[in-house]
Amino acid sequence: MNEMPQKALKIADEVLLPAASEVDRTGRIPDSHFRRLAEDGFYGLVAPPEFGGPGVDFPDFLRIIETLASACLTTAFTWLQHHGVVMGLAMTPNAALREKYLGRAASGQLRGGGAFSGVIPDPPRVRATRVDDGWSLHGDVTFVSGWGIVDVLHVSAYDETSGDVVSGLIEARAGNGIVKVQPLDLVAAQASNTVRLVFDDLHLADDMVTTRANREEYLGGLAIGLRVDSSLALGLIQRAAAGLDSVGQQEMADAFRAESASLRARFDAVMADPSAMPAMRAECSALAVRACTAFVVAAGGRSLLQSHDAQRLARESLFTLVVASRPAVKTALLGMLDVSGAAG
Repeated sequence: MNEMPQKALKIADEVLLPAASEVDRTGRIPDSHFRRLAEDGFYGLVAPPEFGGPGVDFPDFLRIIETLASACLTTAFTWLQHHGVVMGLAMTPNAALREKYLGRAASGQLRGGGAFSGVIPDPPRVRATRVDDGWSLHGDVTFVSGWGIVDVLHVSAYDETSGDVVSGLIEARAGNGIVKVQPLDLVAAQASNTVRLVFDDLHLADDMVTTRANREEYLGGLAIGLRVDSSLALGLIQRAAAGLDSVGQQEMADAFRAESASLRARFDAVMADPSAMPAMRAECSALAVRACTAFVVAAGGRSLLQSHDAQRLARESLFTLVVASRPAVKTALLGMLDVSGAAG
């Protein structure tokens, strides 16, 4: 059995949970959180063993995300973005790029984030134009987390000439084509340092390109992210259930744990059917909202204090409703919430 899930529990209990309220209050994640995750091998979870990966399988990877998110969703969410960079480097046909960066990324020496959502809307918001030695990127990405924390971004842009999505690594700093960095004021996970970025002739050199794929194929490959991101909501349910235990609502806490376990199992059972995944992703966030709201109610008036975990968890559950979502997830959630039948 891999030791990483147990190590995640130790970090969650000893490092993340004791600081979660302060992270929320100050809007700052201590760099020591990320150093500890790197020291214990958590930046290389999806890296091949030959590049320092600890050999974690997919179920354990999801379990680790849940554990860390249950302690501090903000830290877990910010750290989670890094794995898109590691996966991109692990799978790229660009062997020179992989050799240069993957080992450093797997060790946490190089920290990464994602800037791919600009190709999801129709029409895409970020476009790529071929130039002599690479690509010129124009457009904006509305939600990029980890600004000032990460070193590189895995960015994607749409080439309308070929219909392909081009992805690659850029430096996470203003200038050289990143012409605007707009900080976002979030109701939860403010310490994730989330910004809107505007690109104007941002250069993506050929030697920094990880993949080039048909847009339909590219979007299909993002489906797995629905299961990964659902682990954030499932982690909140774990913490809300523990909160319910602490205020004498063990029966309700056990009911939420049982419903969460059933939902997790049903989600895993439909992994081979991408069309079924948005509804499952929606169910996870909807259950997180219910569990966290129940904790607020059960804790009573004290739950409205800014220092109380219940109100923080409730705000974080709202965060999971919309972050890293897709149009189909939004439709499914609106259908669950609508009492008029208008959502159709």
